Amino acid sequence: MERETAAAEDLVGLVKRNDPQAWEQLYRELYPRLRAYAARRVGHDRASDVVAETMAKAVGSIGKFDPSGVGLSAWIFGICRHVVADTFRAAARSERHPIIPPVPLDEIGDRIEGDEEAAAMREAYGRLSDEDREILDLRVIAGLSADDVAGVLDRKAGAVRMAQSRALERLRAHYKEVYR
Repeated sequence: MERETAAAEDLVGLVKRNDPQAWEQLYRELYPRLRAYAARRVGHDRASDVVAETMAKAVGSIGKFDPSGVGLSAWIFGICRHVVADTFRAAARSERHPIIPPVPLDEIGDRIEGDEEAAAMREAYGRLSDEDREILDLRVIAGLSADDVAGVLDRKAGAVRMAQSRALERLRAHYKEVYR
């Protein structure tokens, strides 16, 4: 598992002592990646709520964080993953507020040149399984290491790297089918 750097270890210590400045620093560092991940999973309109709930849960359960396991950011992304799942379950119970499909890549900053290419990439990405999309979302959108994703998904890092490689192969194949 990823070892925390000295600065990260200091931050973990301060966060575990509920230092408000440490929590703010952590929030500012993680917010863009957490929001991008949440937006990919539940849509832009719910992403900020998911991030807020994630951080609230992290604050409430920081005593359970074990620094000898995954890094702090991976632990928080694991919480975010559970909040996303809870959001889907809540939406299934309430048809008044259905979850929208994943947000197109070009709406979160991963601009692809040309409208046709962008449309082809969105369609190819949409053809991937949810598992493939989640691996790519965590590795590419959230920017987590293979070790951190392994901790989030309860897998081995090698299995995450293999799953990412296969997901990218499938994405390339789908893209070639769509964009000829």
